[in-house]
Amino acid sequence: MVTQHPLLESDKEIRKLLAAARTIAVVGASEKPWRDSNSISQYLIDSGYVVYPVNPAYGMVLGVTCYPDIRAIPASIDIVNIFRRSDAVPEIVEQAIEIKAKAVWMQSGIIHEEAAERALQEGVHVVMDHCIAVDHRRLM
Repeated sequence: MVTQHPLLESDKEIRKLLAAARTIAVVGASEKPWRDSNSISQYLIDSGYVVYPVNPAYGMVLGVTCYPDIRAIPASIDIVNIFRRSDAVPEIVEQAIEIKAKAVWMQSGIIHEEAAERALQEGVHVVMDHCIAVDHRRLM
């Protein structure tokens, strides 16, 4: 099956996505400083992105309003960054498609081929099994 937008895997493609993005929803955000989602959210904020934490368990993360799901965010989202188990990815991808996010980014260790294919079919770029902070530090 031919998709409209391929899985972003090259450094050039990932750099272009990171350079164009302004808003990032961090799904699975945590207020716990020892969690990767917390430190990476802080890194993204420090790097100039507008970060929208997403986790129904919290009202605030890093001093920013935390939303129960990405549909509740009152802004357009460039990248939906996923810090959830792979089995939670399909629902998040459906929400990303619904809000017309430009890309879905599955953190290191998170792989869901079917959800990635679904996003690609709808014209949403996909980065899978990459750490957004590692790639940002390396490429930007």
